[in-house]
Amino acid sequence: MKEKNLAYCWIPRGERVLFLRRTAGVFRAGEWELPGGTAEPGEPFETTAVREAVEETGLRVRVTGELARDSWPDIAGRDLRIHAFVYTTEETGTGEVVLNPAEHDDFAWLTPAEARELPLPDHFRRLLGPS
Repeated sequence: MKEKNLAYCWIPRGERVLFLRRTAGVFRAGEWELPGGTAEPGEPFETTAVREAVEETGLRVRVTGELARDSWPDIAGRDLRIHAFVYTTEETGTGEVVLNPAEHDDFAWLTPAEARELPLPDHFRRLLGPS
């Protein structure tokens, strides 16, 4: 079975965390997620998380720890196992969120309780815990 590794950033500002909405026409369109994406072959997952944060939001961050990890079979039924790593981060500069419109069409700084009310992939719902 093949494997795919994803790395995400938990980027806080006070009690709120940055969530992005997937744009129309892409996989999981309309769902909300943390900034992140697929690790390149041989790329450390922490590096993936930082790179994806810049590409998707324009924010510069550094990893401060690992918050969670999760695995599941591919939802499209392919012979593929997905592994996701979520890293706590802190911003290394100041800046406004600048989205990559090919991937995301909206963002919000949300409390975990607010985020639970949005359409989320199951792995983010598990991360946020029960309502």
